[in-house]
Amino acid sequence: MSASNASILPVELSKSYRLLNHGPTVLVSARHGGVDNVMAAAWACALDFAPPKLSVVLDKSTRTRQLVDRSGWFAIQVPTLKQARLVHEVGTHSAVDDPGKLERAGVAWFEQPGFDLPFVAGCSAWMACRLIPEPHNQNTYDLYIAEIVGAWADSRVFRDGHWRFEHAPSDLRSLHYVAGGHFYAIGDAVDVTP
Repeated sequence: MSASNASILPVELSKSYRLLNHGPTVLVSARHGGVDNVMAAAWACALDFAPPKLSVVLDKSTRTRQLVDRSGWFAIQVPTLKQARLVHEVGTHSAVDDPGKLERAGVAWFEQPGFDLPFVAGCSAWMACRLIPEPHNQNTYDLYIAEIVGAWADSRVFRDGHWRFEHAPSDLRSLHYVAGGHFYAIGDAVDVTP
């Protein structure tokens, strides 16, 4: 891990579902045969605790889905408010038709030891995912299920198994896509525990 990633810490796999529990727009990245790609996805959710699993919808027409189908692996990232333009760019343009989308969006990658996956720099959380093949769901509904086998988060915004948006710089808040290029950033914390 480089010095620029000093705030990235491992997340216990038993708490990794919490990285998605607040419903953010995510980035899905994959690698196969020396090709890396990333796309935005608004439909991703935690699915199980032990082992931790998630689901995500990957449209048939995307390059990222092709890479996932070939490799059996992908990464899920939680992008931040400061990455809104990047998220919109990689979510509205496909590398199938527009091979320059990654450069234009300013995507920067980094590696995590032990995983042959491209991780998007600047996000607040990252999950390495091993595909659980479900051909019927994938072909009929574009629904992919995966086991989370590695998880990390930026300790400025997620630590001790909990999001801490209220204590972090506002540009680290997560994005929530509505439609037509319109996002919301996560709001203020409301605690109802005694």
